[in-house]
Amino acid sequence: MVPNEEKEMAQQVESMQEPVAASTIDGVGSRLRLVRQIYGLTQRELARRAGVTNGAISLIEQNRVSPSISSLKKLLDGIPMSIADFFTLDLTPTQQVFFRAAELPEIAIGPEISLRLVGRKANGRAMQILREVYQPGADTGEAMLRHNGEEGGVVVRGRILLTVGHQEQELGPGDAYYFESQLPHRFRNAGDDICEIISANSPPSF
Repeated sequence: MVPNEEKEMAQQVESMQEPVAASTIDGVGSRLRLVRQIYGLTQRELARRAGVTNGAISLIEQNRVSPSISSLKKLLDGIPMSIADFFTLDLTPTQQVFFRAAELPEIAIGPEISLRLVGRKANGRAMQILREVYQPGADTGEAMLRHNGEEGGVVVRGRILLTVGHQEQELGPGDAYYFESQLPHRFRNAGDDICEIISANSPPSF
């Protein structure tokens, strides 16, 4: 480090050490590091955004420097995040986040169509995510489906013939759809291969 950089960092560190209440500074360094990593920022990038040296941020994250409120605000402006959110944001999920394939419950009736639900036990679930598998010849039925909300999906493999209102399209891998679920709709696998779709709809219909 060249002398000018050392002098600049020393000045920044000194300015960050204004007195603050102990209850305010407890765990600030560890929390700053975690928040920075969650937002995908390196120390260097956050330093660039906040206009400080990455060495100063390193000292804070090692809990070797206790920043003042004004200095902390300057750092958080580079994320951006308010001081209130910084101290009150719960960074630990209260519900299950990850699900293995075997944990997805089957909610379809019949062997030709498999619908596996993600996050069945999530409290207050506002959307529904499904892994849908249609065997060759599978059909949701001549009686068109209708329910409240919106839905969309992406075909992962195979092909699906989708009817929405008076429109009909055959979709293949990478193709997608999105429509209002109150429109009559129907899914049919008219091909010889299994079709798989990852879909979502809100609000949940199951």
